[in-house]
Amino acid sequence: MARRQVGSTRRVGDGGSFPFAGALHSKSRSSPLLSICLVLVGACLLIGYAYSGPGIFKSIKEVSKVTGDYSCTAEVQRAIPVLKKAYGDGMRKVLHVGPDTCSVVSSLLKEEETEAWGVEPYDIEDADSHCKSFVSKGLVRVADIKFPLPYRAKSFSLVIVSDALDYLSPKYLNKTVPELARVASDGVVLFAGLPGQQRAKVAELSKFGRPAKMRSASWWNRFFVQTNLEENEAPSKKFEQAVSKGLYKPACQVFHLKPLH
Repeated sequence: MARRQVGSTRRVGDGGSFPFAGALHSKSRSSPLLSICLVLVGACLLIGYAYSGPGIFKSIKEVSKVTGDYSCTAEVQRAIPVLKKAYGDGMRKVLHVGPDTCSVVSSLLKEEETEAWGVEPYDIEDADSHCKSFVSKGLVRVADIKFPLPYRAKSFSLVIVSDALDYLSPKYLNKTVPELARVASDGVVLFAGLPGQQRAKVAELSKFGRPAKMRSASWWNRFFVQTNLEENEAPSKKFEQAVSKGLYKPACQVFHLKPLH
């Protein structure tokens, strides 16, 4: 966030600092207790306004959170049992693409008969030792998904992407989504944010490069048609059946796409 340059500070007693500085200064000599009370009351009002009332303080508080309630990557981990029901053997070799991919890979590796890899689109300098061990073992790669993925066609049975495409412009989506479908043999599962969700925080802009764009289901469906991507109907129906039975309640949009070959 751009910061305004702070000018040189001047004491209240200096001439020209504030219009009524002289009056305040003279009153403070005669009634110091009153001045202290006024300062405390003003501070309480500012704090209350910042945390409850509308305005710039509330906006700053909201957009400065590093983690939000709407993490589609967290959704992926919750959805793993349902995805296994929907895809069956299609979960044998899984590639996850998105931020915090180490946590998804770790969860997938705990599943029986499932191998997992991840692509982290952003810097992981602050990652923990567990994640860095995944990188050193080749289970996780750091790669810019705006460019071709470093894998051959059909390298994975299933590709899952979350919290990454919302930060790409249509110019790059036209290349990235078909590329995800290229490296899958059974399908692609796309987790996208819902319109109205706020996930682009000021603290994240340096990492993601741009605010998240939460697109509607109709927008995504038009995009899939334009890029010759089709719905993967069989697993999509199984997934929806599990949702209807209450086995999983998605907080993100979930799209099931056929591989592109």
